Amino acid sequence: MDLSIRGKVALVTGASQGIGLETARVLAGEGCALILVSRDKGRLETEAANIRRHYEVPVRVEAADLSSAAEHTRLSANVDGIDILVNNAGAIPPGTLQEIDDQQWRDAWDLKVFGYIGLTRALYTNLAKSKGVIINIIGVAGELYRPDYIAGSTGNAALMAFTRALGKAASSDGMRVIGINPGPVSTSRNEMMLKAKPRPNWATRIAGRNSTPPCPTPARPPPWK
Repeated sequence: MDLSIRGKVALVTGASQGIGLETARVLAGEGCALILVSRDKGRLETEAANIRRHYEVPVRVEAADLSSAAEHTRLSANVDGIDILVNNAGAIPPGTLQEIDDQQWRDAWDLKVFGYIGLTRALYTNLAKSKGVIINIIGVAGELYRPDYIAGSTGNAALMAFTRALGKAASSDGMRVIGINPGPVSTSRNEMMLKAKPRPNWATRIAGRNSTPPCPTPARPPPWK
């Protein structure tokens, strides 16, 4: 596949594992230089070395807690020439309205909802210079309105609205704003959520087999080439 993005610079958040890491690998395979961001610097360094070895592209790491507005400002001062921003950091816990307390809700939204908004604001001028693209990895729960994942459903719905609203304005700057709602993905986080809130046949759901109600086979990363 050739996406015609060779030589572009992509900043990917939540890049030490899961969807963020696989996104970084795909972009590296397309010839992008990478800036990988997450809180876990050790894991970032390990994965950055793997990507350099396999794809021979420039990779730098930035350890940052994206729930902090100060970190958004620091990152914007440390990076330049970005063409692609992939907002992916954040994991909102499952639970009903009565199970998720105010602090859990605020902490989760500070990282994912306000993290996406704040980092996008901080890097917007940088991205506008290159007429870049903002990609928000959101989640299908924002369309499903799940009461057992109420903080995640409402947070994802908010990010969908943010993506659509910003997209209307960004087009005048030659930019695109895209939202992606992944289907089932075999990540350690999804396995943790299923185990934390057991449902019938959760083991077969993790394995990707059919269950009742039907569950599509979850996506899995391909092996290193």
